[in-house]
Amino acid sequence: MSDSLVILLTGAFAAVACSLLGTFLLLRGMSLVGDAVSHAVLPGIVVAFLLTHSVSALPVVLGAAAVGLLTVFLIETLVKTRRVKADASIAIVFPALFALGVLLIARFLDQKDLDLDCVLFGEITFAGLDTVRLLGAEVSQPMLVLGGAMAVNLVFVIALYKELKLATFDAALASALGISPVLIHYLLMGAVSVTTVASFEAIGAVLVVAFLIVPAATAHLLTDRLWLMLVLSASIGIASAATGYAAAMALNVSVSGMMAAAMGAFFVMTWLLAPREGVIGRLVARRRARERFALALVLARLAREPADERELLSDLAWPRERLDEVLLALKRNGLVEPSGQALRPTPMGLGFLSATAG
Repeated sequence: MSDSLVILLTGAFAAVACSLLGTFLLLRGMSLVGDAVSHAVLPGIVVAFLLTHSVSALPVVLGAAAVGLLTVFLIETLVKTRRVKADASIAIVFPALFALGVLLIARFLDQKDLDLDCVLFGEITFAGLDTVRLLGAEVSQPMLVLGGAMAVNLVFVIALYKELKLATFDAALASALGISPVLIHYLLMGAVSVTTVASFEAIGAVLVVAFLIVPAATAHLLTDRLWLMLVLSASIGIASAATGYAAAMALNVSVSGMMAAAMGAFFVMTWLLAPREGVIGRLVARRRARERFALALVLARLAREPADERELLSDLAWPRERLDEVLLALKRNGLVEPSGQALRPTPMGLGFLSATAG
């Protein structure tokens, strides 16, 4: 398997694994908690390494998952005091835990056995160099680990789709139906912790945060349907990985950085161009609404009594150019007709006025 394909698959697997969970974090208003967990698991990784003197998967995953759940518990405990808001709680907990991890590395590992830059930024371009033998063939270990994380998260979301949906949108209903929102919450946070540590070596914490938040935020601009949002989020993540890799190769820059930049570009384009939620779409919708209101206003005046342009100018106090534009639109759409020297609404115009008023 070529290095390019390994890098693309590694990025795609990470994108899907993160975006599936990120969708639920976004809908729960917990995107920053995902950011906090992805950084705060560092001391768990370091402690697991110090206890086992190994970077093998199981101890590291267990250490990271434990600290990830601890992070969520501490944040929620501070929030429940009602003296600290959610954003402040996140800002208190995750820098403290992340700093603890950095201090542990500096004190006990001297950045020789566990590289902080690797944890933060990763290096996806080296994914093809770290291999293991599988069924007699050399296979990229980061690709294998992230493929496993993607598969586990896919099974997790499919198996608990109803529970995740209910606990996300209506926790009270979930409780009434015998579903524990607290259990679902901690299962989700545990999955975020495991996915984060599975992604560290290949893509780093920074790109993990991007994959957790940006594809889901982009998909949310396009739809409100959960299943479609999940599909779009994963698709946007894959497209960002592929586009970012191609651009990085063309420009000879960081692959991870360009993947994150590609996600940002997709978000900005969607934010501007989305049919319903996009900035341009909303501006167009507002302009159309203003035009419909202007047409309805003139029709309402003419329905009360036919009038000529001079009377309309006097009654509406509009500039002449504005009135000419509205009258032209009314005539072009067959909403008014002559009545001697004046104008009156046609049956179609009266129907338009009724529909607008309704």
